[in-house]
Amino acid sequence: MATPVDPTTSLPLPQDSIQRILHVTSAVHVYAIPPLTTTKGYSASSWTHPSAPTAQQIFTAGLRVMETAIPNPASPTGENVKTDILLEDPKTGELFAAAPYTTPATVEQANDSSRFFALRVIGEGGRKATLGLGFEERSEALDFGIALQEARKVLGMEGGAVGREIGAGAAGKVGKDAVMRVKAKEAEKKDWSLKEGETITVNIGEKGRRNGRAETEKKDSETLFSLKPPAPGGSGSSMPFLPPPPSASDVKAERSRSRSRGVTPEKEKTPAQEMGFDDGEFGEFQ
Repeated sequence: MATPVDPTTSLPLPQDSIQRILHVTSAVHVYAIPPLTTTKGYSASSWTHPSAPTAQQIFTAGLRVMETAIPNPASPTGENVKTDILLEDPKTGELFAAAPYTTPATVEQANDSSRFFALRVIGEGGRKATLGLGFEERSEALDFGIALQEARKVLGMEGGAVGREIGAGAAGKVGKDAVMRVKAKEAEKKDWSLKEGETITVNIGEKGRRNGRAETEKKDSETLFSLKPPAPGGSGSSMPFLPPPPSASDVKAERSRSRSRGVTPEKEKTPAQEMGFDDGEFGEFQ
């Protein structure tokens, strides 16, 4: 088994160290970019357009985002974790520049393109510089951003994430503080069990109301059906009973009696006309 090596210093690491590659891009364009002169951020058009006076592409490099976990018994999690962004020669794999990812400001996205970034690197002797990165494919730039997001969660740079202590830098302190906050929250878990002498009272009020309502409905029902109907034709009757209508035989008999008595009305009304229907030439029953 090969001995793990620190990617930024090429020094050997403890045998129990674990290295994990978060992202790989085989070809990313590297630019020498002018110093930042505005608070609006970096504009990729000022160092990528051919007509720009400051445009200067250095070369095309391979890019790796590597996470390294080094055992540390003194750490709350038992290890120190760091993440490095590495620019390497695509043919030989020789390191060109490295950027320890200790703060989100190490990588800034250009304000005019989602495929370009400004990267703060550290060279030999601790010299610092800001380089421009340009991805040929938008999907590769997106994967690069997702890898950095995962690294921020592990390192404790984002709120709500449990960070692991880093070897040095402000990010290590942030990760340690996040661990302590989580432990404090776990210690504050509430105890919902009943204490000695405590009881639970359940008030079922619907039962009494239902019984009372049933009794009221029963009384109303008895009162309703105990009322006697009014006598026909009486003063208490709101709707007097009407006699049944005459039958057809009674009507014919009445007509015969009228003719025998010599009564010839100007125009006799039929039973339909007596009920208000028109039985004339254009009536309903022609």
